[in-house]
Formats: sequence, C-alpha cells, structure tokens
Amino acid sequence: MPLHPLVAAAADGRLPEWAAAGPARREHMARVASLLDAWAEAADLSDEDRLRWRAAGYLHDALRDAPPPSLRPLVAPDLAELPGALLHGPAASRRLRDEGVDDEELLDAVAFHTLGDPSLGPLGRALYAADFLEPGRRFQVEGRAELCALAPTDLARVAKEVVRLRIAHLVQKGMRLNDRTVAFWNALVDERT
Repeated sequence: MPLHPLVAAAADGRLPEWAAAGPARREHMARVASLLDAWAEAADLSDEDRLRWRAAGYLHDALRDAPPPSLRPLVAPDLAELPGALLHGPAASRRLRDEGVDDEELLDAVAFHTLGDPSLGPLGRALYAADFLEPGRRFQVEGRAELCALAPTDLARVAKEVVRLRIAHLVQKGMRLNDRTVAFWNALVDERT
C-alpha cells in the first residue's frame, strides 16, 4: 500500500503546512527521525517501514509549538483534559487523520508518544523511546546511549526501561501518573513475564 503523501513528505523532513514547530523543535524532530531510521535499518525493516518510522519522527512534534488552547478542540473527549503540554500528539494525529492518513500504527504512535499506551505497536514503542533517547538531550548521556544501541534487538526492553525512567521522574517530582502510562507499563511488564 503506498504511503500517504503527507507521510512520504514527512519521511523527507517536509512537514504539513499546518505544522507549528520552530527551529529548535525541528532539530529535535530530525534527531528523532534519524534515530528511528537507524533502528529500523538495524532491525532490517522494509524500505516502506523505514519511511514510516522516519516520518513518525518528524510528525510526532508537528504541533508542539502551537498554543494548547488551539489544540484542545482537536483531541478526542477522553484526552481533552490532558495538560496543555501533552495535547500536541493527539492533535497532530487528528490533523493527519483528517488529511486522509489511515495508518493506525503511525497515528497511534504520534498520538501517544508522550504518554505511552498499551496498544502501541513496534513503531509507537520505538517513537516513545526515541523521543526520550535522542542524542540532543543532555541528561544521563551514557545510560541513554546504551539503550539506543540495544533498541534494534530488544525494543520491548528499551521501551520498558524508558517508561520506568519517566515514571520514576514523575514520582520523584510528586506528579500524578497518567492512566495510559501506567497501563503501558503494565502491558510491557506482562509481556516480559
């Protein structure tokens, strides 16, 4: 099945006209796309899947710099109460769907790249991990590099460790855990036992 033109364009780093992402954000997106492409290549995925993975790296933050009030009307009712900083994924997924993209795995990956979700497939898990592990981030550099190297051969383990690290950070800050994140963690734990 041919890629939707928006997905094919994103795989080449060209964002939809409705994107709201400044230069620093676009640099982050390019690093995530490059990391996903490297993982897909190392995992010997098809050329089409490599394009999909790279496109997801560009599309995940396509609306990250948009004002949250403009995004809230775009998200499904069960996500409308998310904090403003978490609306960009579900809103971008909705915009892509409205433009005719029907790749459910890619749409879910974009929608839930910040929260995680138990339904995420390999692309969603990879995007969740790559968004956290991309080399432009300056914390836990050595440990993150080790996880990056492991991702092509044991994505489930890497995704689980990234979820653990993100949950630990939220708990340390005394923040509430989103139900989807907890369900994602539980799904990954259940797979490994």
